[in-house]
Amino acid sequence: MSAIRAIFFDLDDTLWDCRPVILRAEHALLDFLREHYPRVTDRHDLESMRALRVQVAREHPAMRHDFTWLRLETLRRHAREVGYTDAMADAAFEVFYRVRNDVVLYDDVRPALDRLHAEYRLFAISNGNANLRAIGLDHYFEATLAARDAGTLKPDPRMFEILLQRAGLHAHDAAHVGDDPEADVEGARAAGLLPVWLNRVGSTWTRESPAPRVEIASLDELPKALHQARPA
Repeated sequence: MSAIRAIFFDLDDTLWDCRPVILRAEHALLDFLREHYPRVTDRHDLESMRALRVQVAREHPAMRHDFTWLRLETLRRHAREVGYTDAMADAAFEVFYRVRNDVVLYDDVRPALDRLHAEYRLFAISNGNANLRAIGLDHYFEATLAARDAGTLKPDPRMFEILLQRAGLHAHDAAHVGDDPEADVEGARAAGLLPVWLNRVGSTWTRESPAPRVEIASLDELPKALHQARPA
């Protein structure tokens, strides 16, 4: 195996805890609708809005990779249902998206990126729709690839292949760091990258496939792990 020259990073649940971020964003969205478009919240709460978003995704499987489109289309349906214009969807999504990018980084993120940026080419690859510029991390990364731009979701190896091609890299040049055993580990493995499982909570590997040979509990461990993964 060649020396690792580049690191791909997953974002949600790898660099920050995504669940509380999305929950805060959804509550901000609901508060905005309650104040400015009350006919929607007269009919819906968060649970029914989530249910409609799931329905929209089922009706449009070709768009399941585009979380922005799914949320906007769901909001457009809520607007039309009670006689508001589609402008409501754009305004409401803007509120959601601003809070969605107000994340709390794990403590190890900035120190690790500071160190790694000096030695490796760094890239971000995500199924989500986070905005690294809004978050304040874009200066660490050469490029970002989101599922909505790739037209597919991890673990589809094509997503990794698109970013490899754009970066002028071969698969053996890169490692991918992520928290999800399927999307990140299996996806990277299928594309030929070195998968690095960031297992912050000490989960057990339960998949039938072999556990990744590089597993870390913190990004603090990543530089040493990558050096050890290099050939002698």
